[in-house]
Amino acid sequence: MPTRAGSPNASVSVLGHRVERREDPPLVTGAATFVADLTVPGMLYAVFVRSSVAHGVLRGVDVSGALDLPGVVAAFGAGDLELPDIPEWPRPEGPPRPELGRPCLARDRVRFVGEAIAVVVAESEAQAVDAAEQVVVDIDPLPVVIEAMAALGDDAPVLFPDLGSNLVLEASPPTDDHVLEGADVVVRGRFVNQRVAAVPMETNGILVQPLPGGGIDCVVSCQAPFAVRAGIARALGKAEADVRVRTAAVGGGFGAKGGVYPEHVVVAAVADRLGRPVRHVETRSENLVAMSQGRGQIQEIALGARRDGTLVGIEARTVTDVGAYTWRGTIPWRTSRLMATGVYRVTRLALTSLGVVTNTTPVGPYRGAGRPEATAMLERAMDMLAAELGMDPVEVRRRNFVTPAEFPYATQTGVVYDSGDYDRALRIALDTAGYDELRAQQAARRAAGDPRALGIGIATFVEISGAGAEYGAVSIDAAGSIVVSTGSSPHGQGHETTLSQVAATVFGVETTRIRIVHSDTAAIPRGTGTFGSRSGQLGGNAVELSARAVLEQARETAADLLEASADDVVVVDGGLAVAGVPAKAVSWGEIAAAAPGGRLWAEEDFNQDEGTYPFGAHVAVVEVDTETGRVVLQRLIAVDDCGTVINPTIVEGQVHGGLAQGVAQALFEEVRHDEWGNPSTANLADYGMPSAAELPSFELGETVTPSPRNPLGMKGIGESGSVGSTAAIQNAVVDALAPLGVRHLDMPLTAERVWRAIHAAADGDADAGADAGADAGRPADPADGS
Repeated sequence: MPTRAGSPNASVSVLGHRVERREDPPLVTGAATFVADLTVPGMLYAVFVRSSVAHGVLRGVDVSGALDLPGVVAAFGAGDLELPDIPEWPRPEGPPRPELGRPCLARDRVRFVGEAIAVVVAESEAQAVDAAEQVVVDIDPLPVVIEAMAALGDDAPVLFPDLGSNLVLEASPPTDDHVLEGADVVVRGRFVNQRVAAVPMETNGILVQPLPGGGIDCVVSCQAPFAVRAGIARALGKAEADVRVRTAAVGGGFGAKGGVYPEHVVVAAVADRLGRPVRHVETRSENLVAMSQGRGQIQEIALGARRDGTLVGIEARTVTDVGAYTWRGTIPWRTSRLMATGVYRVTRLALTSLGVVTNTTPVGPYRGAGRPEATAMLERAMDMLAAELGMDPVEVRRRNFVTPAEFPYATQTGVVYDSGDYDRALRIALDTAGYDELRAQQAARRAAGDPRALGIGIATFVEISGAGAEYGAVSIDAAGSIVVSTGSSPHGQGHETTLSQVAATVFGVETTRIRIVHSDTAAIPRGTGTFGSRSGQLGGNAVELSARAVLEQARETAADLLEASADDVVVVDGGLAVAGVPAKAVSWGEIAAAAPGGRLWAEEDFNQDEGTYPFGAHVAVVEVDTETGRVVLQRLIAVDDCGTVINPTIVEGQVHGGLAQGVAQALFEEVRHDEWGNPSTANLADYGMPSAAELPSFELGETVTPSPRNPLGMKGIGESGSVGSTAAIQNAVVDALAPLGVRHLDMPLTAERVWRAIHAAADGDADAGADAGADAGRPADPADGS
């Protein structure tokens, strides 16, 4: 192992090395325990009665039929529990609006298929399921609006009559008619970034056990235990100290498990009222209508440029569908706005960002949470600009990149990029792909009239990560045990491995010596959680600083024990020693025993007011069968920059996961509804989630541009794969079809959709590609599936 030389604190470094993930053995052997695996004595099972109507007045809920069945302990509607609404997520524009709160159980009105109306609790899950079917719900249907643009219409059904409109989020620039002034060419596009489902391996689940003295213990499949604790405590009128929230193994979250759900609150309230443990785990079909969904944005953009490809300005409007309640939909709406100018030097921007409610499942953060939407809009427009100018899409991008000398770079959206070298990432991606050779192959195929069209797509991107704070603490006891506590809450990211590497580097020990404590509000005083690519840089730096503080305490204590100056005390194997006299050493346990209180301990709340800005370049190579419309993704090259890398294996794993979800959106996935708001993709037979068989072997590269905003120089990596890949694949498919007259095609790029666009273009519709997916938000043609 390399060492940090030239310092009295020199220690063995495992940062940047491939340390095997310590989290994997229980997962791959089946030993891990999830919420659905948990049983406790006296446990009851909760099953929810959900609305089968997308919009209607709730006239009554009769649970008497359920109560007559064997094994049923209780059944409740909204009036029985009288729980407060879950408020919308905090907004920079102002406090949460009470009229937009989300009921824990529907009262007076239902607003989407899948909304919880009542809950039945029984001695067995089967009994609860049978009883839920006996609950009678009386709903008078109301007109439905399921498409974002329709929700803005003057005659649209209004979901919240007290609000008077479906427009719930709005940010507009001052009137400026000069954004595109001086442009030699203006390209315009209207794109649909379709709604997708999170589909974690484990659905939402919670087990709540009452505690003596009025407290409750909640085991929740979540990403942010402290946020869930705050939501449950608020709803039940309890002190947060009386609500314990912890996780078992968590089978994925992707942003959708980042907050408290109505079902969490209801199960906690029922367990508290009955004085018995209650568990609820969603079925997959429930999950596909009840868990928050992602994306769902209509985009209109105009790019103005000079003939040499230099951008003059951007004029854009986005309409984000937040679903039936604003809730956490404010997050992707805001993030897509912040990242609207991407990696380019944009000096003029007129961006209007709207958010509307519709009679659909609420939308919230989903891997990328606004970043992929912004990137797809801008990268599609850049390709359209290149086509209009007759330039290579690579060259158009290079002429507009923010250069390394311009950092820190303030954008027109109000964020300040920390560091980057966008052209270098693109250069490596192109070299890896063999770009010139690919273009030569493409030209040869086109000349030969090959029906299998080759498409090459590029996406360059930057994204935001790591704003906010996170807690970390490090302690060493008299036995020499080293414990790291973190407010991050891992659910597959490998934090136990990476945080142990950070601490092990400071103390010069093996990573196996480090115990990591996380995801339990009773064991950790505070924390934020894991989402938005934040944990490595915020949690990691909190641990780094805490460990350094413990090391300084240890050196002072060891100096007394060794009768030496603290300046001469250095890290050696197993403890500290006087420099140059390794035989004169004391162990970590001996030092802790001699310290005040018999232990060494420090904590840190590391804060980044401004986030960091990871970036990258992705290249996709597709083959499109122009006779059937079938798209085959042949290659996907991803070069990402997340600053300093703690563990390359974990970084690559995060990129792989993001790429898979980016491919899924580009080619397969779409949440669809019929004209009455009924989901037509409410199970995995109908929802087109790909398996590994549909994915190529990914080709990865990296650049390393440390961030100046934290001691370790880190940026996030969890979102990046999903940010660039979707746009690269979409660009590749349109590139393949360009000779046939297709100018644009919306996702998902299914064989049906591609085939229709090819034939429409052949019939002389020059804008067929632009229209082929532009109506994806409207009731779907059943034949246009994935």
